Amino acid sequence: MGNRQIETSTKYLSRIQDRLIDELIGISRGVIADGIVDESEVIFLGQWIENHREVADRWPANVLYARLVEMLKDGVLDADEQRELLETLMDITGGNSVYQESSRSTTLPVTQPQPEIVFEGSVFCLTGRFVFGSKMECEEIIVDLGGVVIPAPTTDTDYLLIGEVGSPDWIHSTFGRSIEKAIELQGHGHPISILSEEHWVNQLPE
Repeated sequence: MGNRQIETSTKYLSRIQDRLIDELIGISRGVIADGIVDESEVIFLGQWIENHREVADRWPANVLYARLVEMLKDGVLDADEQRELLETLMDITGGNSVYQESSRSTTLPVTQPQPEIVFEGSVFCLTGRFVFGSKMECEEIIVDLGGVVIPAPTTDTDYLLIGEVGSPDWIHSTFGRSIEKAIELQGHGHPISILSEEHWVNQLPE
């Protein structure tokens, strides 16, 4: 297969995957329309992702699937898990999230192109709410991979990681103070990278 054919095939596959992700988000909107997530709906979502393996490793299907499997591990979806999943689906579908539309790239000043992340020995700062899990859970993963987590950006910080669940008016919030500080550090020549949660998740080792 020639380079042009490979490029065409890749673009075609990407379009299919984009449509499937849009479909998943649409299904998720339907699930949360009544403000309740029950066990049958969770099973349906999990089966949909399993039946569309071509997007199972893409954001946000990869994170959502992992959460669904964890919640159903004991065969019971309790009230706390229902509430947590409802919040996660609201975040993913854009109820409170910068994931939806183009607001993320235009509003949040992530480093472009997003760099390869070196975990071992690097210093991270986290801000915002995360679809992947709680902020503490994200910090624990970074530490397990050899990184260091600090509460606010400094001249020693390598990466500022932004949770996908944030206000478009980030500059007026506590969430935005860390971002402002990171931009200031960049302006003074410090090589701190500002990362999206999506990129961070995709860089985690399997």
